[in-house]
Amino acid sequence: MKHEVTLRNGIKVPALGQGTWYLGESSLLRKREIEGIRKGIEAGMTLIDTAEMYGNGAAEDMLGEAISTVDRSRLYLVSKVLPTNAGGKRMRQALQRSLSRMGVDYLDLYLYHWRGSFKLSETVARLEELKAEGLIKAWGVSNFDIDDMEELWSVPDGKNCLVNQVLYHAGSRGIEYSLLPWMVEHDVALMSYCPLAQAGTLKRGLMQNQTLEELAKKYEVSVPEILLAWNIRNGHTIAIPRSSRPEHTLSNAHADSIELTEEDLALIDKAYPAPVHKEYLDMQ
Repeated sequence: MKHEVTLRNGIKVPALGQGTWYLGESSLLRKREIEGIRKGIEAGMTLIDTAEMYGNGAAEDMLGEAISTVDRSRLYLVSKVLPTNAGGKRMRQALQRSLSRMGVDYLDLYLYHWRGSFKLSETVARLEELKAEGLIKAWGVSNFDIDDMEELWSVPDGKNCLVNQVLYHAGSRGIEYSLLPWMVEHDVALMSYCPLAQAGTLKRGLMQNQTLEELAKKYEVSVPEILLAWNIRNGHTIAIPRSSRPEHTLSNAHADSIELTEEDLALIDKAYPAPVHKEYLDMQ
């Protein structure tokens, strides 16, 4: 893929990956979902995100079958540990279950799914132990706001966090006010979930927005491709769109070829404005 993000440990990952939320939960759709994952890998979307929570392990199980024919070294696999498993022996046990479902020996990135009752120092210590043993290559967090990140930075080894996975798309830009500038300053990559928004009114509004439709016509692509191209525009963001259809996965991958101009970005900003700090403007 042309668009990449360099993590603070020097590892380069594709800016467009694949999400698995809600995948693996239907036996009728399993074959199609597996084909979609494989098509995405062939197209260069080799970063794949999942979680033990998704379908109570069903997404990890489906993903394991999808990647069973793929060279492990080609992949960058991400999963997430539930807050209830984020300390003591429970994290190791949770990770081992995830690895078993996926049929792999290690994860490239393990994320703390959201804040729970364990102290951050305890969770970080367990993550560091798993990293030292080679069961995970790196770790990060998910759904952390700026106060959470500042607290994380204050605990031993907390600064080893590479990624924060949060909601981000053109219609939801609130993190640009304070969280995203903080992450840029501290070199914590953004992994955006739901980069195409979720079902409902907001998604319909995005897909039917005149500005986005005109840009899609300009580049002879779909509106979702424009939204993904916007999401990965600055070299700091990894987007993980979910798709249960191979044709949609390939369409998502095609967004990597789109280079939006400053004029295009200004039009989108006008359609979907957000409070933006100067640090973020300088990054674009």
